[in-house]
Amino acid sequence: MLRGMATVTYYAEDHEAAKTWYTEFLGIEPYFTVPGYFEFRIGDYQHELGVADRKYAPSTQAEPGGQIVSWHVDDLEATLARLLELGAKEFEPITVRGEGFVTASVVDPFGNVLGIMTNVHYLAVLAERS
Repeated sequence: MLRGMATVTYYAEDHEAAKTWYTEFLGIEPYFTVPGYFEFRIGDYQHELGVADRKYAPSTQAEPGGQIVSWHVDDLEATLARLLELGAKEFEPITVRGEGFVTASVVDPFGNVLGIMTNVHYLAVLAERS
């Protein structure tokens, strides 16, 4: 049924500041922009990361929470350091989940939880498709 992640959407009160922040972090401009929403295509499978104006969020909450989407990265420590340098706050420290599975997460300056991970299964699937 679930064939793959299509779009992850984060929300930001200061939408323009979020565009600047994510453009700086990702090193690319959004490929799609309309008032109140912008989107990047990133990674090996061109997954979509969108950021919507918080006024469009289906609900509000005072603290970060809910699901954590973990994006595969090649260098977890360097990526975490870069996120912290850009003003994100540690949500969960680097944690070994099992052999070949290491995670961490941050809260971006707009209140969204952003997970990062090294994942041997991701790399195996990528190698099979190459």
